[in-house]
Amino acid sequence: MTKKSSAWSIVWGLWFFFATILSWNCQVQASGFGVFTQGASALGQAAAVTAHTNGPSTIFYNPALLNDLEGTQLEAGTTLFVFNREFHSDDDGDTHEMEDKLKFPSTFYLSHVINDKLAAGIGLFFPFGLATDWKDDWEGRYISTKAEMVTYTLNPVVSYRIHPRVSLAAGLDIVYLDASLANKLDFSVLSADDGSQKFTGDDWGLGYNLGMAIQLTDKARLGISYRSAVDLTIEGNAKFSDIPSGYESNFPSTGGEADLTLPQQLTFGLAYQVSEPLIVEVGARWEDWSSFDELVIKLDQSVGLPPPGVSEQATRREWSDTWSFNVGAQYRVNENLALSAGYLYGDNPVPDSSFDPSIPDSDTHLFTLGADIDVGNATISLGYGFQKQKDRDKDYGDAMGTYSTEAHLFALSIGYRFM
Repeated sequence: MTKKSSAWSIVWGLWFFFATILSWNCQVQASGFGVFTQGASALGQAAAVTAHTNGPSTIFYNPALLNDLEGTQLEAGTTLFVFNREFHSDDDGDTHEMEDKLKFPSTFYLSHVINDKLAAGIGLFFPFGLATDWKDDWEGRYISTKAEMVTYTLNPVVSYRIHPRVSLAAGLDIVYLDASLANKLDFSVLSADDGSQKFTGDDWGLGYNLGMAIQLTDKARLGISYRSAVDLTIEGNAKFSDIPSGYESNFPSTGGEADLTLPQQLTFGLAYQVSEPLIVEVGARWEDWSSFDELVIKLDQSVGLPPPGVSEQATRREWSDTWSFNVGAQYRVNENLALSAGYLYGDNPVPDSSFDPSIPDSDTHLFTLGADIDVGNATISLGYGFQKQKDRDKDYGDAMGTYSTEAHLFALSIGYRFM
């Protein structure tokens, strides 16, 4: 009997489920097809919008900029992710492509300037996302076949101008997470067919966010944005199918849980008004992934083939903090049209010892273009991004080979100003 079908087979699968959750955030600014776009205009500038803004999506990027807006404004948008992920096997030399899966993470923001010092807003966005879907017969099927996740974050926030050149903001992050993981079980000693397992789970979490905007000179502004860690206890259920006859009782449906913390994040931006129509911003983002040192999974029942199954496993991960760096520019052609472009580079937290195909994470490059079109009180924003991840080699365990990922992002946002 192979390791995957031994007493800890369910724990193996659950570990990848929870590890997947903990790697979503590194996708946001670092790699893969994560949701680092929370507005089409921001995507066009490679998310270099921490120190300047055009609309209420600044609730996500830096709510201290809400004071720069006028009246009451709303913004809604979505982004289409089209990605290509391949695995070149060291075993048979073949190239395996992940199943196509399109995602449309969407956003909604509402802002209101109360007076010359006080502004408020609320945002609904999807900051973490994952969708990997490998074929059921690929060689890494005992590690992962499908992994999906979505988070819903409701973010009410208030911004106060404490000085003509300084604004501060604070808000709450109300987070709901829903996810599922599936993989195959190797029963080759008992049967010609693989077994299957699937785990689904969810939880609510609460965090907070802070923002600061400082007008350094008439042309230069510094923006700083912080989001706190969010503690989650992912609770769910594991179900098994295609278990060899006579062994079904060893794989009962069972609950499981793991305590997780989405890491704190700190973003910096420095914007400079080069000329009346041109603004340029450079920025950096830090994420506290070194906090993910160990993962402990607890099951309600012991599972696996005899001798007695297991109900708990601790795994060391030893991830690293990450940095990403971006630069973006926007040029206003006329009163109705602004064009933008940007570039982002991000590293990843996963050491070679923790690399796996459920999230084949690696350093990434993102190149973007965009346009804002004003039509009366409405603004239509379009954004495009091409994301290329550095090839990553896996040289231990199952599914050894080279993993490659590319993604195309198409974003559309529509804003309206109630004047």
